[in-house]
Amino acid sequence: MSTKKIFSAAQRRHIPLYQFNFSDLSQLWGIINATKNFKTPFILGTSEGESRFLGLNFTVALKREAEKELGFPIILNLDHGKSLSYIKEAVNAGYDMVHFDGSSLPLKENIEITKKVVGYARKRGIIVEGEVGVVRGSSRFHKGIAKVSKKDMTKPEEAEVFAKETKVDALATVFGNIHGVYEKMESLDLKRLSMIKRRVGERVFLVLHGGSGIPIPQVKSAVKKGIVKININTDIRCAWREALERALRIDPYEVAPSKLMPSVVEAVEKVINKKMKLFNENHSRHQYLYKMR
Repeated sequence: MSTKKIFSAAQRRHIPLYQFNFSDLSQLWGIINATKNFKTPFILGTSEGESRFLGLNFTVALKREAEKELGFPIILNLDHGKSLSYIKEAVNAGYDMVHFDGSSLPLKENIEITKKVVGYARKRGIIVEGEVGVVRGSSRFHKGIAKVSKKDMTKPEEAEVFAKETKVDALATVFGNIHGVYEKMESLDLKRLSMIKRRVGERVFLVLHGGSGIPIPQVKSAVKKGIVKININTDIRCAWREALERALRIDPYEVAPSKLMPSVVEAVEKVINKKMKLFNENHSRHQYLYKMR
C-alpha cells in the first residue's frame, strides 16, 4: 500500500500510526526489535537536527535496511522541516513523507510556503504534513507543570482554511500538547480537537506532537476524536540516556560500545513495545494493517 493508503487504513481502524524519532543506531535497533513483534506499520522520524547529524542519504539507507530486517515497509518522515530547500533535499534523498513546520509564521506566509512544499512533494508521490498552532517545549524532561497557552492552540477555523488552501495530507495540531515530558501535564482540550476534526474532515489526517508526556487515557481519547499519527521522541531519548548512564556506572572503565550499548537498545525497545501495545494488544503477530481495507 502507498503511504497515504496506510494512513487511511489507520484512520478507519482507529489504530494510530506511531512516529518514533531516532538519531543513532542503538535507538534504531531498539525500534526494530520492538516493532517486529507487531508487524504493523509505523513511521521513522528524524528532525532537521537529527537528519543533519545522521545525513539524509545515510538515514534513507538505514530505513531501507530496517525494512529488510522487519520484512515489511515502514515510512520515513522529515520532522519539523523549517525550509523549502531542506525539505527538497529530503524528498530527493528518498524520504516518504515531509513535515513543514511554518507554525511560527503568519498564517498567510505559512500557507504560501506549505503550498510550495505540497507542489514539489506530491509530484514525487510524497505526502506532506503541515502545522497550524505552535507546539512549544523541547524533547527533554522538564520539571514543573506543562502549560499550553490558548493563543498557541490551533484555531479550528484557521485549520479549515489552511487545509483547503494548501491541500496538505496531514495536519499537526495543538490542543494542549507540548514537546517533552513534564512532572505534570494539563488535560488536553479534546473539545477543540473535535472542532478541528469537523472542520477538516476525513481527507486530512490529524497529528499529535509531543506524545511522550501525555497520559495514556488522554492519548486514547485523542485517537477516538480523530488523531491518526502520534509522535514519540522524548521517551526514547530519556530511556536511551538513563540506560547509558547506568551502563557506565556499572563499569566505569569499559570503553567498548558493543558491550555498553545492548542494555541501551533494550531500554529503547521497552519504550516502543509499551507504546505499540496500547493499540495493538488484540492483533495477531501476523496481522498486517496493509490488508485492512
